[in-house]
Amino acid sequence: MSRLGSYFIFLGTLFRNREKLSVYLRLILNECTSIGVGSIFIVALVNTFIGAVTCVQTAYNLTNPFVPKNIIALIVRDSSILELAPTLSCIVLAGKVGSNIASELGTMRITEQVDALEVMGINSSSYLVLPKVIASVLMFPLLVIMAGFLAILGGYIAGTLAGVISPEDYVSGLRVDYKPFGVTFALIKTVVFAFLISTISAYRGYNVQGGALEVGAASTAAVTNSCVAIVAADFILTQMLLT
Repeated sequence: MSRLGSYFIFLGTLFRNREKLSVYLRLILNECTSIGVGSIFIVALVNTFIGAVTCVQTAYNLTNPFVPKNIIALIVRDSSILELAPTLSCIVLAGKVGSNIASELGTMRITEQVDALEVMGINSSSYLVLPKVIASVLMFPLLVIMAGFLAILGGYIAGTLAGVISPEDYVSGLRVDYKPFGVTFALIKTVVFAFLISTISAYRGYNVQGGALEVGAASTAAVTNSCVAIVAADFILTQMLLT
């Protein structure tokens, strides 16, 4: 409880004594490039193969001849949009982006760069952390949209090449009983996950005490705590929005 309270106090410091908007704009654009563009490859690769595996495994389990083949595409579509693309992508991003945020801030803390900002009268938590949070909230949904598309495309390529489903059946299945709210739900989850990953990782890195060993421990703790927060928030949001 003490650590949870400290985390919420840390969130409050992000919005006190902020710098000029022009300063944040430059920092946010730099963070968007680092967080968003730097994560495209890993997110695209993981989700393309996840979609392909989901399609092939679904076809393997649907052996009943009375079940239409287009159900395979429907399952790939719904599982990718509702769960695989947002949740799995954010877990991957927690490992890449979260550990990077924690290690960067931790290194700045132990080398006294954070203290130097405080001496100059700058709110170091707001100056260093807030652009990362905003950039994460902006870029994660874009990455998840790409992830969902590539997961469905990966299922199409794998299914047609493996011969488990025809292109016509796959496209037909994508159109069956489509609910647009699924995309909205995925984006809501992604924004929440982005906020949790960026703030938890920043909290861990910003409060490092010690040396290089503690920076590594903080980076590891940031990833594990972010993953736990993601799965817990995933369950809560699903209960709130889909039931």
